[in-house]
Amino acid sequence: MTQQVRGTFEVTMTPQTGAEVPVGRLSLAKRFHGPLSGSSSGEMLAVHGGVEGSAGYVAMEKVTGSLEGREGSFALQHSGSMDRGLPSLVITVVPDSGTDALAGLNGSLAIEITDGQHFYIFDYSLPES
Repeated sequence: MTQQVRGTFEVTMTPQTGAEVPVGRLSLAKRFHGPLSGSSSGEMLAVHGGVEGSAGYVAMEKVTGSLEGREGSFALQHSGSMDRGLPSLVITVVPDSGTDALAGLNGSLAIEITDGQHFYIFDYSLPES
């Protein structure tokens, strides 16, 4: 059975420095609050399009913490684009990446940003205990 939880998170994005390349690289660090509680770290690659408001990014992050009291970790895979300001974003749990009490986790995560505050909406399922 799929369940849905909502909460907030903070994100810090740190540009990676080095040789000039056409693809931007950033390190991610997040803190999740609410039914999903914990932290994550990851990497993002991004490219800006030739028109204002157009870009694309991919990212991978590992989340460690608890989901409604179940401790463990799992990985999230991001694929996003902006088409002249119109966003499209898909974030899914990497299959079989769940550990400990989160083994078997499946799901998708959505992000909403309101007045500068980041919110997550996490639809997930776990095997029956």
